[in-house]
This record gives sequence, C-alpha cells and structure tokens, in this order.
Amino acid sequence: MTAPASVPAPAATAKAAASAAATPPPRPAGRWKPWLAFGVIAVITAVTLSPQLGIAFSLDAIARNWQNGAAKIVQLLQPDWSFFPRTIPPMLETLEMAVIATAVSTLIALPLSLWAARLTNPHWVGRGIVRVILNIVRAVPELLYAAILVAMVGVGALPGILALVLFNVGIIVKLVSEAIESNDAGPLEAARAAGGTQAQINRAVALPDVWPSFVNQVLYVLELNVRSGTVLGLVGAGGIGLLIDAVRTYFRYDQLSVIILEVLVVVILLELVSSAIRKRLV
Repeated sequence: MTAPASVPAPAATAKAAASAAATPPPRPAGRWKPWLAFGVIAVITAVTLSPQLGIAFSLDAIARNWQNGAAKIVQLLQPDWSFFPRTIPPMLETLEMAVIATAVSTLIALPLSLWAARLTNPHWVGRGIVRVILNIVRAVPELLYAAILVAMVGVGALPGILALVLFNVGIIVKLVSEAIESNDAGPLEAARAAGGTQAQINRAVALPDVWPSFVNQVLYVLELNVRSGTVLGLVGAGGIGLLIDAVRTYFRYDQLSVIILEVLVVVILLELVSSAIRKRLV
C-alpha cells in the first residue's frame, strides 16, 4: 500500500497561519473589574440616599418652597445699580487681599515645593516631614482658618490674608511637587554625576524646568483667592464678604445681585489675563 503524500512545508505553514487567524483572540482578563466598581458606587449611592442610613435626600423641600425660591430669583434679576458705588472699596480690598496672599504664598511655596519632591530632595525623612505638615495644613478649609484667625487678631483683612496664605501654600506645593516628580530625572542625575550639590542642581536644572508649571499654579491660586476672598468676609475676614453678609442679613437680594455680577466680571477679567500669560509661557 502506498503511503499518503506528505503536505509540503510551505503549504502546512500557510494552513496553520490561516487557522490561527480564524481563531478569535482570548478575552482580556479583568473585564469584571469595571462592573464591580460600578456596583460598589451604586451601592454607596443607594445607602447615602437612604432615609434610614444616609442623608435623607428628598426633593419634597423644593416642591414645598419653590415659591420662596422663585421670589428670590425675581429679586436677583432686578439689580439695584445705585448700590454699585458702595461695592467698589470692599471689592478693591478683596483684590488686594488676593494679590498679597498670592505673593506671600509664592515666596513660601517655591522652596517647599523643591523640598517636597523626591527628585529635588533625596532625603526621605525631611521630605516626609514637609509632606505631612502640608497635608495637615491643606486638610483645614480656609473658612475655618479665617474664623480662628478673626478670633485671634480681630476683624479685618489681616486674618483673611493669613487664611489664604495657609490654604495657598498647601495647594501650590502639592501641585508643583507632583509636576517636578513627573519630569525627566535624566538632567538631574547628569548634574549630580558632574559633582553638583543638591542646592546647585535645584537652582540650575530643576527650577528652570518647573518654572512654567509653577507660574501656572500661582495664577490659578490667584483666581481662587478672589473667589475665596468673597466668602472669607462672611466670618469677618474683610473684603466684599462683609458687605455680602450685611446685605444678606437684610434680605436685599437686589443689592446682592449687583455684588454677584461684580465678582463675576472681576473673575472673568482675571481669567482672561491669566490665560494670556499662560499662552506666553508655552
């Protein structure tokens, strides 16, 4: 009996390749993880909205009191422009508080940002101490800082500036130190191999590299200070917030509308200026 002819090697290879191409690829592992995360979030949301276990969220209050809200909205849509001259001095004070707090925060946050980053501070003990202190500082809301400082130094702009400085330093150092650690470590290692001290490396290599990011964060904090400064006055920390509190006490929503529009215009102008500066840094 004659043996069957063997399939030539090239033909067998082509047949195997075609069979492999027809076989679907295996499913990636871990496809259940997003569904698990979605389920956990759904359970947490359901527990939070539960009347027995959560915050007892309900739209009944809006349905019952919508007429009061509608009346306030009507007053807000009728601004009393004769009140505008009284808003200028406190608004200027708020801007001054924001600028001073940003300037002081910048001077404090620049060296702390270098000390809090691993690439610019290889000593983990000192770096850990700086990070822990700043985490504690950042955990306290600026409104609480202002309330405590008002009780310590009195009503005025000073407690507002100090509260903004504390809050700003925590934000700037966190964002800038993370930007430093995301940069390429090659230039720093080359400077260290050339015999430079850590201070020389930070000044000559790290600082020029992180400078655009640092300026961006400072501009961002300046915008935050204008917004936060309008709230700090509610606890006596100076600025336009004191006037907001007085107007709100007498339910003059028509005058409050003028203040809201004024703050909105100032924030928009400040954001336009910040965007122009950022474009020049790119």
